[in-house]
Amino acid sequence: MISIIFYGLDQFVVGRLSKELTPNVAKLFEVPEDDVNFIAPNDLVFHKGVEQTSWDLLMHVHAPKRCALVQDEVAKFLLESIGDVAINKTVIFYYYSEDNRYTKVNEEYPRFISEDNLVEAEGEDYEDMEEGDEDDQIYTGDIFEGLDK
Repeated sequence: MISIIFYGLDQFVVGRLSKELTPNVAKLFEVPEDDVNFIAPNDLVFHKGVEQTSWDLLMHVHAPKRCALVQDEVAKFLLESIGDVAINKTVIFYYYSEDNRYTKVNEEYPRFISEDNLVEAEGEDYEDMEEGDEDDQIYTGDIFEGLDK
């Protein structure tokens, strides 16, 4: 399992990068594409109190120890492939023993959600509501009525 965590980059940009870069990252690490995950925490990067998002990107790559052999190629690929979505970029590698990794996959479902197996939720959308529906009415009563003071 390869996890690339992006600190200081918009989550939607990381989603796009995941789609574009996963095949090449998997090829460089010589792992199946299903073993590559891009992670975009909801965070901001600061330096001396000034927000650095999209200015100073920090990528943490977590990978099995055996993947250290291609570290230089992966770093070069990531730093060049990210493009102009960040001004400054840093990659730091963290390696783990594959003996320390555990996974449980529920075989009743696809391994990952993909564009091919997305399911649209059925139900009434706000736009489908007709004028005069109860949800259109503004409550003008006393919302605190009946509460002890």
